[in-house]
Amino acid sequence: MDEPAQKNSSSSKSGWVDKLFLVVVMMLLGAFAYGGHYFHWKVPKFSRLWHQDSTKEDWCEAHHVPESICVECNPKEYPPPKSYGWCALHGVPECPVCHPDLATVEDPNLQILREKSQQGLAFSSRKANNPICKTHQRRIQFANIEEVDKAGVTVEPAWISPMTEYLSAPGEIIYDQTRQAHLSTRASGTVWRVIRHIGDHVKANETLALIDSAEVGKAKSELMQMFALSMLRTQTLGRLRAAGIATSAATLEEAESALRESLIRMNAARQALVNLGLPLENINLQSTTPETLENKLHFLGIPQEIHQHMDPAKTTRNLLPVISPMDGTIVSREVVAGEVVDTTRILFEVVNNEYKWITLDVRNEEARFLNNNQKVIYNPSGASEVVECKIDWISTQADLKTRTIKARANLEDKGGKLRANTFGSAKIILREESKALCVPRDAVQWDGCCQVVFVRDKNFLDPKAQKLFHVRKVRTGARDESKVEILAGLLPGELVVHQGSGLLLTELLRGNLGEGCACHSKK
Repeated sequence: MDEPAQKNSSSSKSGWVDKLFLVVVMMLLGAFAYGGHYFHWKVPKFSRLWHQDSTKEDWCEAHHVPESICVECNPKEYPPPKSYGWCALHGVPECPVCHPDLATVEDPNLQILREKSQQGLAFSSRKANNPICKTHQRRIQFANIEEVDKAGVTVEPAWISPMTEYLSAPGEIIYDQTRQAHLSTRASGTVWRVIRHIGDHVKANETLALIDSAEVGKAKSELMQMFALSMLRTQTLGRLRAAGIATSAATLEEAESALRESLIRMNAARQALVNLGLPLENINLQSTTPETLENKLHFLGIPQEIHQHMDPAKTTRNLLPVISPMDGTIVSREVVAGEVVDTTRILFEVVNNEYKWITLDVRNEEARFLNNNQKVIYNPSGASEVVECKIDWISTQADLKTRTIKARANLEDKGGKLRANTFGSAKIILREESKALCVPRDAVQWDGCCQVVFVRDKNFLDPKAQKLFHVRKVRTGARDESKVEILAGLLPGELVVHQGSGLLLTELLRGNLGEGCACHSKK
């Protein structure tokens, strides 16, 4: 074989061997990789290869603490306490009220705390926790105290404080309608004189104005005519009876019938004056004379201090007084002298300014908590002091426009300092607790299905102890601008995270990402 052919054959065999070798190497590498994945082989760190330690290598990325002390990854570092499970009585897991060994402090008054807890929970439907949620088993850990300070985490002990549970509602002050009068004339006419003015304090039965009404003059004339006619017929009947047998029975009966008719018409005329507000209380028609009756009717119903300066010859008999029915203050006067008025027009408004009503608009979903005699603390707009009163009426229907439920409270306003038709805000007191267990308002967080607080571990200040915060489920009651009442899940004196609780909540929720909260994963 010639030399070129030999070279080509040798080159072909060499290329085939190279390819076979490459295939074998790739298969070995694949088997090695599969075995490493299956048996969880790890590449040794450089620090170990060179027999050097590095703090960065000893780090738990899941919980942001050195892996060697992470209590979540290594429970033996800080064994969790004994588990008692769900407390159906208080609606929390691992209840420290029923199992005080779970708490970070000792409380000698557990019996009182249990009673107050049950009373507070039974008072109203409280926000509930999910019994299958397991976030209370988590512990939020820091590497050291310096990290806690750097994160701005501060704690505050749960304390005993007075607490009030209430409903908030807008309110309006109005005049007490049982001590308010809208006055008009009882007969149409012309305003003859206005005696009292807006802002004047008046007494009951005091005259405010005089109306010149022809209807009054007509009623007085009718009474005078019937009075004179009754006197005449009485005298006639007396003479007929004195005549004895000389008078026929028919004539006597006719005289008696005429007298009865005149008496009926006289009483009707008298009643007409009473209907106009001019009763003849001090006039005895049986013993008076026509002249005396006429003089009394002239200024009937008008107080003497007013008519004593009037000349009867120059003053009309048609005067009708507008009289206040009660003591009070004139807050409205819609009349001037010479004006023509009728019975439908309001001339004066008189009120007792020391008695008012507060009308409250309560949301329909909260109206079930309302009861009569509940205390109301009302803060009028623009006033520096609050006032106290009690509910005395609750509407049985919702307002057609606002769909709120109206409630009313009586307010005794000595001195009349508060203004009617002004607005304010009210607190309707539902429950008052003199010794409530409280924490700062921002210490209570919502993790999606439960209310939680973060309680500092009792050994936190021990230099050798782990820096832990326990996740504690709680039930809450009343709250105000700065604090929240804790009804279950906490004992007095336990240290809860105040500032920085939102940061710990974020860490709690971040730790549940991927695997999810137990309460959500089981739904």
